[in-house]
Amino acid sequence: MNINKLFYAVLCTICMLFASCGDSETVDEIIVEDGGEEGGSEVVIDDDFKTNTKDTVFTNAVKVVYSDSGVDIVNPYVNEGVSITETHGNVVVTSTNTTVEVNYVLSGNTKSGSLKIYSDYKFGLGLNGVDIISADGPAINIQSKKKVTITQVGGTSNRLVDGDIYTAFGEEDMKGTLFSEGQLNFEGSGSLLVYGKYKHAICSDDYIRVKSGTIKIAIAASDGIHAKDYFRMDNGVLDIKASSDGIDCSDGYIRLDAGTVTINSADDGIVASYEEDDTSITPYILIENPTINITTTGQKAMGIKSDKSSVTINNGTINITTKGVAAKGLKTGGDVNITGGNIKLITSGDAFYDTSDNDISSAAGVKSDGNFVFSNATLDISSSGSGGKGISVDGELVVNSGTIKVVTTGGQYKYGSDDTAAKAIKSDGNLSINGGNITIKTSGVEAEGLESKKILTVNDGTIEIEAYDDCINASNHIQINGGNVYCYSETNDGIDSNGTLTVTGGVIVSSGAKSPEEGFDCDNNTFKITGGILVGTGGATSNPTSSVSTQYSLIYGTTGTASEIIHIESAAGIGVLTFKVPRTYSQMTLLFSSPAMAANTNYTIYKGGSVSGGSNFHGLYTGATYTKGTSATTFTTLNIVTTVGTTSGPGGRP
Repeated sequence: MNINKLFYAVLCTICMLFASCGDSETVDEIIVEDGGEEGGSEVVIDDDFKTNTKDTVFTNAVKVVYSDSGVDIVNPYVNEGVSITETHGNVVVTSTNTTVEVNYVLSGNTKSGSLKIYSDYKFGLGLNGVDIISADGPAINIQSKKKVTITQVGGTSNRLVDGDIYTAFGEEDMKGTLFSEGQLNFEGSGSLLVYGKYKHAICSDDYIRVKSGTIKIAIAASDGIHAKDYFRMDNGVLDIKASSDGIDCSDGYIRLDAGTVTINSADDGIVASYEEDDTSITPYILIENPTINITTTGQKAMGIKSDKSSVTINNGTINITTKGVAAKGLKTGGDVNITGGNIKLITSGDAFYDTSDNDISSAAGVKSDGNFVFSNATLDISSSGSGGKGISVDGELVVNSGTIKVVTTGGQYKYGSDDTAAKAIKSDGNLSINGGNITIKTSGVEAEGLESKKILTVNDGTIEIEAYDDCINASNHIQINGGNVYCYSETNDGIDSNGTLTVTGGVIVSSGAKSPEEGFDCDNNTFKITGGILVGTGGATSNPTSSVSTQYSLIYGTTGTASEIIHIESAAGIGVLTFKVPRTYSQMTLLFSSPAMAANTNYTIYKGGSVSGGSNFHGLYTGATYTKGTSATTFTTLNIVTTVGTTSGPGGRP
């Protein structure tokens, strides 16, 4: 009987005896099977190779054991195209074998060594408790364009450290502590610690895929992980600290299916940085269901960035904190599509004038050069820097469902005659809200809440905005067809259209500041009301356009005291409005419109009194009991628009 097989049998018996003693944690063996044609014996790795997880079996294996006294190499392929040399701890493998997928199993430690592999065929690397410190180059240098499968053996810890400087070797490319010209695939349940002192920590001139295991990059002089064709993560744990990017794919896509990713970087966290002109390559980022935690500190550093294409988030937990000037949580050169997940973005960097672009560059939670579509997710954005944005979209912005919360506390940034404000949600194209819950708060000068440079449409959902400047603003048209909308502007209009304004449904409570600011403002353009409940307060208001409106409206000029009740009921005692004034006005103009207000009906307006029960949407009561205060005035709905009291402001077209 082969002596190695005998030793293995004895060892298995001993392990079974220990397991039978009541210890629930079993100790499995990692088996290396030599691949020689004649008498291919099994070699049982010593105690350093044991794992308390599933057995790891390496077939066709070459064994490389580093130690202070040298390197012990077992090479069953010495006559089959695999030659191995060793000089002062530096191991060089040259394989011309094109039929067998050889596994090189590494263990032990060296303080001045390395592994270099030339191979004409795909192969595997088993990291079985190996610690390699290189003096003048990569710790592992794979000069092969073939696929490499790296197995981190369960229960083992592995470490790779490169040199501060690299000694050139001909025209060979060397860009990282673990470098490969070919594809890198990581699997297994062990751990790998990498120090990238010269450039990248882990680098491939092809793709990199992480299927399982734990990889920690303690330092990287440049990128933590740098791939060319693509980077994909199926599962596992990545913990990266980098002086440049955390994960960078230079020519392709990034896909994160599951696992946990933690990145602390001075530049971008995760970036598809494609800069070529090959239109057949789409450098997207796809996030399925991982947990991602990113902190960046550099100027214009991005948490997640796709330079020329889209970012899609379908699920997962994402936390991004950016602390640099004009840094952004999520940045794309194309579209952003979010269909699920919990996302929290915190930016604290100020804006600055970028002389390379001759423009002001601001921090932002989300910046999309294309379109932005949001559904079924939770997005929480906080921006504290001057000029910082919550969401800024160059194309169209669509919210279908889910929850969005944006808080900006930064002031206005000025550079010469140019300036930018800390706005919450801004779209250069059309902006549509089809559902969901949106909460916005801004506090800086000229900081608006929800802005479209074209058409802004609300079809459904709940929108609650407290803004320093306009709460809702659009350049061309505002259309509200449904939903619940609350606006409170500290210094300007609640809802402001620079063009036309149409309301067909929904519940809207909008509070503007004192005159000339308004609850509803569309200058002298068409203001069409055919449905919905509207309550607007301000120093003034735009008048609904009688010729196109079909629902009756009241414009009531009076004074207003914060928390004072205004109640309107018909001569028959049917209440149509119970509303609590949101702030004190020395001159208040109230615009009210409701399908409950009937034609040719006498109404009385009461001020003061009290209210109990019912539901309350920012001062607008439904189903409540009103205890009458003082009768202020009466009116009769003889026209589509009725004006009572003294009002001021530009007014709308009659």
